[in-house]
Amino acid sequence: MIIDVNQVMWQRDETVILRDVNWQVQENEHWCLVGLNGSGKTSLLKIICGYTWPTKGQVSVLGNVYGTVDLREVRKSIGWVSTALIAQLHEHETAFRVILSGREATIGLYAVPAEKDVQKASELLETFGCTELRDRPFGALSQGERQKVLIARALMASPRLLILDEPCTGLDLLAREQLLSMIEQIAKQPDGPTLLYVTHHIEEILPCFTHTLLLKAGEVERAGKTDEVLTADGLTRFFGVPVNIARSQGRSWVSLGEAASVL
Repeated sequence: MIIDVNQVMWQRDETVILRDVNWQVQENEHWCLVGLNGSGKTSLLKIICGYTWPTKGQVSVLGNVYGTVDLREVRKSIGWVSTALIAQLHEHETAFRVILSGREATIGLYAVPAEKDVQKASELLETFGCTELRDRPFGALSQGERQKVLIARALMASPRLLILDEPCTGLDLLAREQLLSMIEQIAKQPDGPTLLYVTHHIEEILPCFTHTLLLKAGEVERAGKTDEVLTADGLTRFFGVPVNIARSQGRSWVSLGEAASVL
């Protein structure tokens, strides 16, 4: 099992952020985690990565029961791509060196990389159509280019679990679709990582995401196969307003229903 979250609650002071969360991710599944701002998505991710300890409940990731293992070792098998990481990286570093730094998950390079790592970084650039970015400063890249470099960086360590935390934030339509196409390539790799894609935009859920979890106010609203979770009735309950769903090319596109159009 990739992720096993059992009866997890997390409370900060007097406020309950997560309540009785149960969630299992099996091998050969790719999941979307959907929730509005303040739903507890980031808190749940931090618990999965071992940065936050739950108030109660048990967590197991990649067969490691938290509380019985060295979490620093577990994190080596987890890649986490977040826009928050951009602010930590050195803008003068080239895209290639940023990707190479993913091998040890460091901010900057502090040792001469092995030839095999140089080769892998070059292959990642080529695979994702970013060869021309190799020697450009990270700070000079567009938002979409930065996200591609961050994903390539996360893949340098060959993670078994790759968390993509709202990677399309701030992207225009073309850049978003290019990034989603890149993510779909990763999902199709036979030896690739399990993907956990976090968003609050239903239209970003690609056909490769077999399962979806809806998180609302710190509780699991519903979790299961994507086509069974993303229904008009289910999303109407989730968002609290009437919605319509149109499906095209394996993706769902949500619009407000008539009763909500006046909002």
